[in-house]
Amino acid sequence: MPVGRHVPESSRLWPSGGVHLWSSGGTSPEQTHARGHLVYAARGVLSVHTERGTSIVPANRVAWPPADFRHYHRAHSTTDMRILFLSPSLARRVPDHPVVLTVSDLAREVILALTGTRRYDAGAQTRLRRVLVDELHEAREQPLQLPEPKDDRLQAVAQLLYEDPADTRSLAALGQAVGASARTLSRLFHGELGMTFYEWRTQLRVYHALVLLADGHSTNSVAHACGWSNPSNFITAFSTLVGTTPGRYGAMGLSPNDREEGAGHRDDRTDELDRREGLVQEEH
Repeated sequence: MPVGRHVPESSRLWPSGGVHLWSSGGTSPEQTHARGHLVYAARGVLSVHTERGTSIVPANRVAWPPADFRHYHRAHSTTDMRILFLSPSLARRVPDHPVVLTVSDLAREVILALTGTRRYDAGAQTRLRRVLVDELHEAREQPLQLPEPKDDRLQAVAQLLYEDPADTRSLAALGQAVGASARTLSRLFHGELGMTFYEWRTQLRVYHALVLLADGHSTNSVAHACGWSNPSNFITAFSTLVGTTPGRYGAMGLSPNDREEGAGHRDDRTDELDRREGLVQEEH
């Protein structure tokens, strides 16, 4: 996908990281860094693109591009992006390849604290970073990275689905559109991307769903926009990949201030969203 050259609406940077506020569609230039860094969306949805593929970063995940990996970021809604660089000694405790990790409540609060307005002395920063890396060391790698195809035929199929994630054509029909057989495309998906066509398309659809949900669309409308005729199947696929239901994910897309102000009502709100999703599943 093309890389834009947009500038964040505003940024606050410390030597160890900082805050970037992006409008929807904001995209950084391709870049590399001598140190690896954590990328977290305090609000909105981010994607992090490397030569290994595209990582989607919803509110309960953090992306890790290691040192010297060429990458760029893209905001898919109004996004509060937090960047936190790690020293080589701490980076040794996280994977040496681009990855998406679950962010615990504790890890999230440490990231927000270290990138917030309060200035910590060197000793406090070191202790907080160690806590953060301890939490990430225990976190599981998440299947939220979409491999980018390199073969021309796969790229042509991918482009059709990027443009219309709700496209329900079979691999054979898509193959006819790009001039390749279903057998050839199936072999390429397995050999080059390490997954089936249907697994890849499901991930692409869930990524698109993350963006729509962050923009406030309902579960039903997102399901249909992403190619699911049955919303209960969408909820199952989404929950498997993201680790939470669409309703609860939508409630995560709050700013840090919103989270603090709404803490007393959040459980009621997400329970109601999940109750409605349960009704959707029963009705379909």
